[in-house]
Amino acid sequence: MPWKEETTMSQKLHFIKSYSEESISFTQLCMNFKISRKTGYNILKRYEEHGCQGLQPQSRSPHHSPEKTSPRMEKKIIEVRVKHPTWGPRKIKTALANKNVNDLPSISTISAILKRCGYISLEESSKRKKLIRFEREFSNDLWQMDFKGKFQLQTKEACYPLTILDDYSRFSLDIRSCANERHDTVFQHLIRVFKEYGLPNQFNVDNGNPWGNSQLVQHTKLTVWLMRLGIKVTHSRPKHPQTNGKIERFHRTLKKDVISRNKITSFIHAQKLFDKWREIYNHERPHEALGMLVPAKRYQPSTIAMPKKLAPIEYGEGAILHKVRGNGYINYRNNEYLVGRGFDGLFVQIKPAEASNLIKIYFGNNKIQTYHTD
Repeated sequence: MPWKEETTMSQKLHFIKSYSEESISFTQLCMNFKISRKTGYNILKRYEEHGCQGLQPQSRSPHHSPEKTSPRMEKKIIEVRVKHPTWGPRKIKTALANKNVNDLPSISTISAILKRCGYISLEESSKRKKLIRFEREFSNDLWQMDFKGKFQLQTKEACYPLTILDDYSRFSLDIRSCANERHDTVFQHLIRVFKEYGLPNQFNVDNGNPWGNSQLVQHTKLTVWLMRLGIKVTHSRPKHPQTNGKIERFHRTLKKDVISRNKITSFIHAQKLFDKWREIYNHERPHEALGMLVPAKRYQPSTIAMPKKLAPIEYGEGAILHKVRGNGYINYRNNEYLVGRGFDGLFVQIKPAEASNLIKIYFGNNKIQTYHTD
């Protein structure tokens, strides 16, 4: 059965991509696409000689155009796009330039090639808008951490990718294939990351487990541990995921490049895919927000090493201290105040506000809660 005219270009490109990626025989590949071997060889030959232009009906192809991008160059552009489907014209041009490819066409020409070959739709182009971005001024001043939404493995088990991103450089510090979102799981992975890259000044996380559980009690055992390491912990505004915007964008790219494109069979398989993609993301993929640098060119490991043991939290002389009970409460002037079970057995400081009926509760230099007194 011949291909329908309105989908000819997309199916030809799919055929070429399958030919380069799949290990089945050429005969079986042609059978899968319902074309003859002669037609298949003709498509490959025209693409090899003329790029995407050669896949158009012959009557539409110009005989000669001195300013036209060469088929060889066009093929290089398409090869990068096929390998990295989420990369746009700027990234493709930068990646080719980094490989010392000369006489590259303009970004607009690359865009036109991608559109003509069916790799960029008008709808997708209309979504692209320049954004105002805010970032820290140096590496490790702020890290963002979150779980990317779970997906199902071929084993029917749920996989929860844990991701950590440096705000300044967009460097991916870790992508970890996890079976759950529990404290112990994150704790072990953070120890490994801290030993490799050092400690950040601040962590921003959302309000879900294991680093938060409600607006009333934000901190958990995990975030208390981070604060004891001297790391400031902040939470995204409830129902405002854009507060952690960079890692949300990172998750969308991870989903498009890895999760949606592969049938992931196990946690080990997922981790191998994550490791391979993370290497590309950090060292090969140009980032527009970084002036087309790759994150690894901008990131520097922290100078703050992971301590061998936690130092005690120190308070100034005369500080009003109260020990948090197992239920997460303290008693101050015959009133019960909820601090959180994550602080069980630790001391917090009470700071009454002058000329008001407010008290502020601190853990070290971190303000935990503010309460109205009776």
